Amino acid sequence: MGSYVEENLVKGEKIVFETRLHWLIFFGIKPLLTLFIGPMIARATNEFVITDKRVIIKTGWFNRDAYEMNLSKIESVKVHQPFWGRVFGFGSLELIGTGGSTETFHNIANPAAFRKAFQKHST
Repeated sequence: MGSYVEENLVKGEKIVFETRLHWLIFFGIKPLLTLFIGPMIARATNEFVITDKRVIIKTGWFNRDAYEMNLSKIESVKVHQPFWGRVFGFGSLELIGTGGSTETFHNIANPAAFRKAFQKHST
């Protein structure tokens, strides 16, 4: 997937799971107003990755936001999926770090698989 993650891996670190924004982002008024270019850029430039050492999430292209946290510093990963999210495989991820810091990411493809991969590799 992403160049940002690959450029920022430490020696010996391996990607164990990666996902992206769900195709749902192509529906609505914003895609129509931007001729679908906005969602295409967003889908191509957002990265949601779990490595064997940390979680790395990078959003944005011009304005880049990067969220990186060691697996041992994340207390829990919450998944929020409405009914249609369960049917079509999208939802929101809420990462809660030690000390109560919270980061939420919406319209993620396969959020339950992300949580499962986190649980598998965080022990």
